[in-house]
Amino acid sequence: MKKFLGLIVCVVLLIVIGAAGKLTGTTENLLALNLHLDSGAVLSAISSVLILLIVQQVITLILKSLNPKSHRARTGITVAGSVLKYVVAIVALCAVLSAFGADVRTVVAGIGVLALIIGFGAESLIEDMVTGLFAIMDNQYNVGDIIEVNGFRGTVSDIGIRTTSLTDAGGNVLIVNNSNMKNILNRSNNASRAVSEIDIPYETDVEEFEKLLPAMMDEIYAAHTDKMKSVPVYLGIGELGESGIRLKFCVEVEEKNIYGVQRILNRELLVAFRKAGVEVPFPQVDVHQR
Repeated sequence: MKKFLGLIVCVVLLIVIGAAGKLTGTTENLLALNLHLDSGAVLSAISSVLILLIVQQVITLILKSLNPKSHRARTGITVAGSVLKYVVAIVALCAVLSAFGADVRTVVAGIGVLALIIGFGAESLIEDMVTGLFAIMDNQYNVGDIIEVNGFRGTVSDIGIRTTSLTDAGGNVLIVNNSNMKNILNRSNNASRAVSEIDIPYETDVEEFEKLLPAMMDEIYAAHTDKMKSVPVYLGIGELGESGIRLKFCVEVEEKNIYGVQRILNRELLVAFRKAGVEVPFPQVDVHQR
């Protein structure tokens, strides 16, 4: 139904614009561009396009070389690069038609009319652009942020006029239309904590064992200050399981290191517990024979 209404609007616009163009003479000028296709015009058009492409590449290299640490600044650079592509394409089109003898003002007017028609017909295109603009203005997410969208967790690698690219830990890239960037969980805006849970046997003297934990935490932190932002914290007994008493630990980390530090914490706790003479229990089966 929405597509049908969009088609009707486009037809009505074409009729109105056609009638207005007939009265003002714009339609005849737009259709009769009086192009002059000779070797000089072709060379001029090619040189213009090449110059624009070179300028685009130079500006792109300059933008990439900046490489700011601020996520906000990196977002501005990626958006500027995306806008640059569209601007260069439009300017190149006008330059080519101008080299062939067309009236640039007429071309620009025609592009404006075409853009108006496309705007009404391609509703999703406009929605993507507007949504992306508001997302940037509201600072919802930036390049370098780790976010979750519809169950996909990844780092924002690029923000364009129409799409946003996310890259997960495995290097997989998800390209999402800006209008579909909904229910976003920005993990970079909150403090991240790696959590580890490990069991000890029920026969362990919990009070005496807990006295050993502060020294263990300091030792683990000293060995991994490059990944951990603070000393791991003992949170207490998390659960009384079937095979043992489950102790819970956490440590503050950067979001990008949350799973790596979780694995490190699991290993270090296992090693430290064994050095203290406490073996991690596992499910066992007792067989009673009459």
